[in-house]
Amino acid sequence: MGEKQEKSPEGVKYFRLSEIEEQNSFKSTWIIIHNKVYDVTKFLDEHPGGEEVLREQAGGNATESFEDVGHSTDAREMAASMVIGELHPDDRHKIAKPVETLVTTAKEDGSWWSNLIIPTLAAAIVTLMYRMYTTDSE
Repeated sequence: MGEKQEKSPEGVKYFRLSEIEEQNSFKSTWIIIHNKVYDVTKFLDEHPGGEEVLREQAGGNATESFEDVGHSTDAREMAASMVIGELHPDDRHKIAKPVETLVTTAKEDGSWWSNLIIPTLAAAIVTLMYRMYTTDSE
């Protein structure tokens, strides 16, 4: 933690990602949710989902996990009491989840044959089963 502590004009304490990543032990457990830094060390034993859930996210971005669970308003208010600062704006891009895209790239054209062979084999199997079924019933 030799880095100079920065504050925003509003007095918000900023933490660098490297500082947060170091806080991943039972002595000090920090997580990031929506770019806010939470010290959840004292809450580990009290967390209704178990301390393991928080420990898995220690020192990193827990936004998606937090939102996937669907925490109550009470839980969000409780979490607000654990905010110690925010992730430094210069480091926010480092935890941003890449945007998923459905566009395939040119590098994936090596599997064109599987896109042709698998449906062809499936059609052949269905045809054989149909013929076997119709010949047995005659």
